[in-house]
Amino acid sequence: MFKPTVGPILGHTTPHRARIFLRGAPQNEDPVFAALRYRRRGDPHWTPGPLSKLSAARDMCDVLTLDDLAEDTAYDYQAGWFSTMNPVHTVDSVAELPLQWPREVYALRTPSKDLARPRAYIVGSCRYLRMTAGIPLMPQWGDRIFGAIRELAEQAEPPISALLMTGDQVYVDDLNVIAPDREYEDILAKYRAAFSQPQIARLMAAVPTYMILDDHEIEDNWPANASPSDQQLYSNAIRAYEIYQASHGPNRALTASGALKQLWYSFSEGDIGWFVTDSRTRRNLAADDRRILNEQQEQALLDWLINHPARVKLLVTSVMFYPDRKSNGDDAWQGFPEQRLRLLETIRQHGIKNVIIVSGDVHGSLTSRLRHSADPDFEVHTIVSSPLCNSKLLPYAKASTFVLDQPLARTAAGEYRHELTSPVLSRDNFAHLLVDAEDIQVTFHARDGEVLHAVRIPLR
Repeated sequence: MFKPTVGPILGHTTPHRARIFLRGAPQNEDPVFAALRYRRRGDPHWTPGPLSKLSAARDMCDVLTLDDLAEDTAYDYQAGWFSTMNPVHTVDSVAELPLQWPREVYALRTPSKDLARPRAYIVGSCRYLRMTAGIPLMPQWGDRIFGAIRELAEQAEPPISALLMTGDQVYVDDLNVIAPDREYEDILAKYRAAFSQPQIARLMAAVPTYMILDDHEIEDNWPANASPSDQQLYSNAIRAYEIYQASHGPNRALTASGALKQLWYSFSEGDIGWFVTDSRTRRNLAADDRRILNEQQEQALLDWLINHPARVKLLVTSVMFYPDRKSNGDDAWQGFPEQRLRLLETIRQHGIKNVIIVSGDVHGSLTSRLRHSADPDFEVHTIVSSPLCNSKLLPYAKASTFVLDQPLARTAAGEYRHELTSPVLSRDNFAHLLVDAEDIQVTFHARDGEVLHAVRIPLR
């Protein structure tokens, strides 16, 4: 057997199940299979895991699931792929073959169901990895921050429950002026390069990783800049996104053609709920009904906010919910004020507590608090973490980037007013979120792990 050419990526993990992504490689016309095996930490005996026949239609990738795991338990696992010259072999027949596993042993830990247990997460976005003629240019620059995250994860207490990557994990259009990637094979090559760098690969093999796309997985400011000739680009980009980012998440429902029915999803851990929006691919830009979320997704989000029993509700949107930018802000929620106001009014009128909005995109990090002039019980916080790795061609956001001296929205009932609760950090960084009974401690770290700033968000 051979080690995966991409992965393994530990995806959606529950107290009793873990989804694991890996890629093999084509072997002419010979069938290729992927396999997992696992054991509890300290157990000398391996348990056979699932096998899968890999297909070129999915770039020799698949997601295999470990079932019947024990909660709050450490496991070792191994992952690999192999081929056979016998064309009639099936998953059932190769299960009987003796396999020589790769040497690498990976680790995972299932979460606890204990509602009172503190939880920790890593949040980041915008990882720029320039590709020239299909080859990463100085890839260590785009990979080194993941080494700092991995070191933190190896020492963190409580353990890191998940890595949330909130957009622009790849830049399909990194050279969009000169040579944008538009062809399917070129986009796949970019994913292979981005996710097989050593530091990010070691991190994602051990920490459950959840992703959502933003515009650069397709094209800058998509779909506002789309032209009729971009439909094939969109189709290629979404196919690659579903294989490499969406496949190992919680979504499983497929259309008749095999595509995911939706890109947005939710998951929970203890009394903490996450709703990860697709705020990019289902926009309506018509002047009479502008929506950043389509109607179905908006209704699902409202239902989740009102009815989900989670004590803390973290809402992920790849673009900023607030504060607004002084210029070029229509690509974010600023350009969809009616829908933003509907969400805020739902939270306020239903008295929903502990809603935290998590986003990236702007190449600057901050925390901010939103209040209502006539409703002292209303409070919504935002955490923005961006970028993981910037390009010298792209500016960082600063405090002067944002509108900070005007209400976010006005209604007959009063004004929504916001204020920064942290400085705006204008450098590469990631955020470490520690959620306990009383507050969320947000610590921003530089690419070498240095603490840049920490802020406490009280919970009610």
